[in-house]
Amino acid sequence: MSNWPDSRLFWQGKRVAVTGGAGFLGSHVVEALRRHGATNISIPRSKEYDLRSLNGIQSMLREFEPNIVIHLAAKVGGIGANLAHPAEFFYENLMMGSQLIHECWRSGIDKFVAVGTVCAYPKFTPVPFKEEELWNGYPEETNAPYGLAKKMLLVQSQSYRTQYGFDSIYLLPVNLYGPRDNFDLESSHVIPAQIRKCIEAKERKSDKVVLWGTGKPSREFLYVGDAAEAIVLATERYNGSDPVNLGSGREITIGDLLKIIARLTGFDGKIEWDTSKPDGQPRRCLDTSKAAKLFGFRAQTEFESGLRETIDWYLKNR
Repeated sequence: MSNWPDSRLFWQGKRVAVTGGAGFLGSHVVEALRRHGATNISIPRSKEYDLRSLNGIQSMLREFEPNIVIHLAAKVGGIGANLAHPAEFFYENLMMGSQLIHECWRSGIDKFVAVGTVCAYPKFTPVPFKEEELWNGYPEETNAPYGLAKKMLLVQSQSYRTQYGFDSIYLLPVNLYGPRDNFDLESSHVIPAQIRKCIEAKERKSDKVVLWGTGKPSREFLYVGDAAEAIVLATERYNGSDPVNLGSGREITIGDLLKIIARLTGFDGKIEWDTSKPDGQPRRCLDTSKAAKLFGFRAQTEFESGLRETIDWYLKNR
């Protein structure tokens, strides 16, 4: 541990740009950066800098002159959104990431942090997912375009390190949840969707909620504040080309998740599964040992207390 840099010294005088810094994960990463001592943080807003276009990327880099870029901007959504917009999910994520890495290398930035996705893993990855399994099969079909677009950033990151010595790292977070998540039912992920459906059913005095799939697949969830801490620690301490998983190491079925959310929201009606809708990947749980070894990250937030905070935030801010 002693060979890890002191956070305050590491961030001293550094200019850091966080793409997607106003978003769900990004806003928590900005808070974590400030806690670690970063004072010069820029957040390129999509209204001013269209990161899908070369001009947008070049003007952002000219304007902010960052030493470090943490790339979180992405087009994301749940299974429904991925099914409805596969072309957009592929094109926008690929164009943003690929051009950004290239221009960051060209302009000589010191470090690039690419944040990928658990959707990059093959559909039938042995559990717990080890980083070495990343190329052993095709991703789950409903989110493959998104997963593969983000996976190309790993290939690019490694290629630029090999040919140019460019310090670019690649992190693979599992499903995130927490305050400031997206609760729009058209595009949200499973936890905010379940929270909203249970709360609204309770308020309408409805005796049931209807959810996608069978409830049998499993997922792992990482509290967004923990994910932000992991990204900042990796930026400070990790300098390698291998992808690294970020997760909590706790697997739960969607059905069991709903029982907890129903209890925490006070919904006591029945749960109906719409089996005409897809389940997505059968199981998802990460081996998180590399993150602990390479940059000292272990998730801290207990699952139920993280869910309570998410529910409280939604009730206050909807």
